[in-house]
Amino acid sequence: MNTEATLRIMDRAHKEMGALPRAEQGTVYEFMNRFRANPRDPMLYLQVTATDVRTARIDGTYRALLLPVGPRDYLLVAVKHRDEVADTLARYDFQVNPVTGGIEVIDVRPVPVSTGGQPPIFAAFTDAQLLALGVAEPLLAQIRAVSGESELLALTATAPQLTADVLVALADGTPYQEVLEQITEPVRAEAPVDPHDLTAAVNNPATQVFSDDEALQAVLGETFEQWQVFLHPTQRKLAEKPTTGPTRVGGGPGTGKTIVALHRVAHLVRRLPPGKDKPILLTTFNRNLAADLRTRLIALGGQELTARVDIVNIDKLASRVVSEAKAGTGKRIIDDNKVVGLWQTFLLETGEKDWDADFLCAEWTQIILGQVLNSRADYFRARRPNRGRSLTRGERDQVWQLTERFVNWLDGQGVWTWRQVAERAARLEMDRAARAATAAEESSGSLLRHRYRHVVVDEAQDLSAAHWKMLRAMVPAVPDDMFLAGDTHQRIYDNHVTLGSLGINIRGRSSRLTLSYRTTRQILAAALEIMSGEVYDDLDGGEENLAGYRSLLRGERPTFRGAATWAQEQDLIADQVKAWGSPADGSIAVCVPTRELAAQVTVRLEREGMAVIEIGPDGPKTGGGVHVGTMHRFKGLEYQRMIIAGVSDGLVPRQMIGQFQLTDPKRYERERQRDRSLLFVAATRARDELAVFWHGTPSSFLTTRLTQQ
Repeated sequence: MNTEATLRIMDRAHKEMGALPRAEQGTVYEFMNRFRANPRDPMLYLQVTATDVRTARIDGTYRALLLPVGPRDYLLVAVKHRDEVADTLARYDFQVNPVTGGIEVIDVRPVPVSTGGQPPIFAAFTDAQLLALGVAEPLLAQIRAVSGESELLALTATAPQLTADVLVALADGTPYQEVLEQITEPVRAEAPVDPHDLTAAVNNPATQVFSDDEALQAVLGETFEQWQVFLHPTQRKLAEKPTTGPTRVGGGPGTGKTIVALHRVAHLVRRLPPGKDKPILLTTFNRNLAADLRTRLIALGGQELTARVDIVNIDKLASRVVSEAKAGTGKRIIDDNKVVGLWQTFLLETGEKDWDADFLCAEWTQIILGQVLNSRADYFRARRPNRGRSLTRGERDQVWQLTERFVNWLDGQGVWTWRQVAERAARLEMDRAARAATAAEESSGSLLRHRYRHVVVDEAQDLSAAHWKMLRAMVPAVPDDMFLAGDTHQRIYDNHVTLGSLGINIRGRSSRLTLSYRTTRQILAAALEIMSGEVYDDLDGGEENLAGYRSLLRGERPTFRGAATWAQEQDLIADQVKAWGSPADGSIAVCVPTRELAAQVTVRLEREGMAVIEIGPDGPKTGGGVHVGTMHRFKGLEYQRMIIAGVSDGLVPRQMIGQFQLTDPKRYERERQRDRSLLFVAATRARDELAVFWHGTPSSFLTTRLTQQ
């Protein structure tokens, strides 16, 4: 007679296990093995309670709470000290949410209610409306009594995820219909929900369970710090949903876009036939982000899964394509930030005085190279979005001739730029795709002639048009071909594209995440004020906004302080780091606008006896010490405590962009927006505490915040 049982672990139980001492974690794992082998083992003392929940003995101290979800099928919902079992059984209710179809753990203990006489927050909504949004029914009475922010936060801290999301959005003033569309509909079950069918519910993606025994053993064995990533039901749906074409996921910082992208990759790998090839590309702009993506994918899926994925930053990928074709052999690639200087030298040597080096550099990189224009005729027909100054046909002819001469001049120097590499790679891949299309007419199996089957892009807003043309040519236009994650509010490079014009149609396949898992409400409010008044694109000709972007986390209000001089501001920085305890675990960072300021901060902190790690292009070399770097270097990183220093007029935004205010207003606004995005990115790296310092006159980006103090 078969005595074995299936045991799955709910995410909250897994977190409780992770908080136990190391020896006790091993004991829990041994218990699960014994329970799977024979749940009727007398040593387990499996007992029926007054509710549907069962209890079982882990050891002399701890008990397991188990919910039967089918014949010989159990869900571990909690791991508790034996003295806490009775209270837990009385306090928690386990139900199937009729909207999502997932099992929810509901804390029915009443939260303290204020007697201050404030009107209830949710008085405008009926019970039926709240239930239609997916709010847990046992909490309705408590919800009706909530009248202040502290009560709301106390309730949402223990409420099921969907209930918390809905209540916070409604309390923030989000219209009912928007909450329904943005929060409830994305997680609604595709089939009708039977609230009594626990077997169906435990297999529903909305029930966050852990059932991989091998991964569980790794977590409970040697790598106790490793934390299995559980997706919010909205995120899981996006990661696993079949698509009919290119798909984009947007959302503010900390909303989990990268996590969704990583789970998307893992999902695609698991659907591949066996093999040793790498048919999936995972790419991003920055080198340090690409390295981080590799580390996180290994933690998520292991080495075997990661081995099927080509993880590389976009410029290295383009360089690889060019090298394979033996194009540009012997040339040295120079950084894009040096190209303006090369244009200046070229114009000086040629005696050309009618054109500005900055303008020609931008026209060449963004339009001619960016759009992979093959001829002067193509350039005459090209659209020039976001370029500001219009050009006559004769002026375009002059620009084209100058760029041709400049390219020849670069060849004579034996150098080329990353933009040129991207443009050449795009041409090569487009030619390759054309040959694949011709071959497809002659034989089957044309998918194998493309470089990849699936492409996943993180930080999509940072890629140029040439990058996108290259990627489009690398993968066949089939279902699940391209998955893009990004936020144009975090665009810190001058790359503005309309994906539809590049053959990447995301219309009707775009989703947005709105709940931040990283930043507290207080820090988030300050960061959003930085972005006030700006309009951002959605990568496809429309507008993007941060409406509904919110957090359930609560913390200290950010600190804003000014000093008379830079030397005095450095004193503020050192004092703040010391006040935070100067830990050596890499949980504190100092972010400044320029490399010169970063070097000076490093010297100042080291003089105080602190270990300092400067962040380079590949990220911090080690995890310890106080991390110091420029705003660009912090993309993709996060810290428990963060100082943003040097937020002064002339530094943020950069003083040099003022030259464009009259001569090229559109470029001025674009550069100003880029600097604002840099500050926004820096502010949202902080998880718990944020301090913003300046010397002299504060940045104009802080005006709204400072006038409120």
